[in-house]
Amino acid sequence: MTTTNHSSPSPSSRTDASAPVRFPAGFMWGAATASYQIEGAVTEDGRTPSIWDTFSHTPGKVLDGDTGDVAVDHYHRWRDDVRLMADLGLTAYRFSVAWPRVQPTGRGPAVQRGLDFYRRLVDELLTHGITPMATLYHWDLPQELESAGGWPERDTAHRFAEYAALVGGALGDRVHNWVTLNEPWCSAFLGYGSGVHAPGRTDPVAALRAAHHLNLGHGLAVRALRETVPARANIGISLNPSVVRPLTEDPADLDARRRIDALANRVFTGPLLGGAYPEDLLADTAGVTDWSFVRDGDTATAHQPLDFIGINYYTPAVVSAPRDGGTGPRLDGHGASDHSPWPGSERVAFHHAPGELTAMNWPVDPTGLTDLLLDYTAQAPGVPLYVTENGAAFEDTVDAEGRVHDPDRIRYLHAHLAAVHDAVARGADVRGYFLWSLLDNFEWAYGYSKRFGAVYVDYETQARIPKSSAAWYSGVARTGELPG
Repeated sequence: MTTTNHSSPSPSSRTDASAPVRFPAGFMWGAATASYQIEGAVTEDGRTPSIWDTFSHTPGKVLDGDTGDVAVDHYHRWRDDVRLMADLGLTAYRFSVAWPRVQPTGRGPAVQRGLDFYRRLVDELLTHGITPMATLYHWDLPQELESAGGWPERDTAHRFAEYAALVGGALGDRVHNWVTLNEPWCSAFLGYGSGVHAPGRTDPVAALRAAHHLNLGHGLAVRALRETVPARANIGISLNPSVVRPLTEDPADLDARRRIDALANRVFTGPLLGGAYPEDLLADTAGVTDWSFVRDGDTATAHQPLDFIGINYYTPAVVSAPRDGGTGPRLDGHGASDHSPWPGSERVAFHHAPGELTAMNWPVDPTGLTDLLLDYTAQAPGVPLYVTENGAAFEDTVDAEGRVHDPDRIRYLHAHLAAVHDAVARGADVRGYFLWSLLDNFEWAYGYSKRFGAVYVDYETQARIPKSSAAWYSGVARTGELPG
């Protein structure tokens, strides 16, 4: 998918910038989390290590040696956390199921104690009128499957489909919205290419193999869910597509944009939406692999009908042909590594977009979200969209009165929700928005140093303190209106 600049009007450029804008009736107002980032209880009720347990316990992999062993103890505090969602007026919650909690070895029957946790969670959500959206894979692959080769191996795709059927069979009577994979780009290219995410491997061939087997696993999981859950269920995927913009209109910079677009976006949308890998991607990576791991019928399997597509968006990418001899830090926003997550295009240069930076050093540019929603509307006509993640980390602190004021996050959310509304007004069928994240949590290789939550968590006491942004977002969720 080639992302283009649709020149979305900023919130201040609307005819009456002071007037509130209303979202469609039935629009989902939610928040999202991920199992390893919040649950803790990593050895309870039969759960075995995931690749993130192994990675976080490997010295030097996670800032300050942080792990998800306890995280924010959601495994024991889930009932209070659901009550917190209800108090905020949320109408939907996107959570992920921990594969090693349900199927510890990645093979064989499910552990009912693990499934029971998610049954209780879903029942509590429904009691409070909150619609659950379940994500099957948010990066916590059972370590036993990684030890057998992980996502670069074809068998993992088949094991994922088996796991999907187990979870669908247990929760399908009460969960009607399903996400197969969250951000497969990160799983493949950060996990197996640059090594900044678990399992920490740095092999460009493995990264491309993993991308393919994630596509295949998605297709197989969709089939497994269709055979398991009621026909009324909605099944989709959450991608983190990149808005790739060239630094200049020079042909060399335009080609750099094309190369990164192929690796960031079309490596997934090609098979998932079109049933084939793009020819330019295969040509760009021919020096890395001959793609012989793709078997006849694989891309057809990946190309399953979707009930929705989830879009995760944080910041755009600005690229050019190599500058200054190709040396210097890689400003792609995906962590520091001597190894690139861009196989075959390692020398493409990345640049910061103009504007304010978040605590992640990511530029704030809400026009990219409008662009993505319009691009996917054109690329997959008739398929509804959800913003399944959007949010920002800032330097949040508790004041003397025990409150957390985060005006920067409120401005960020206001601008990005205005961008969503702009896309809706221009024809995008966007059905809901999930704030990342409900709670401050374990932020992968950054440990507990970055806070994305609308709710502040004191990691020593596990106390939850809703930030000013939580109250602001609650007002939007309750009224369906974005203030002017």
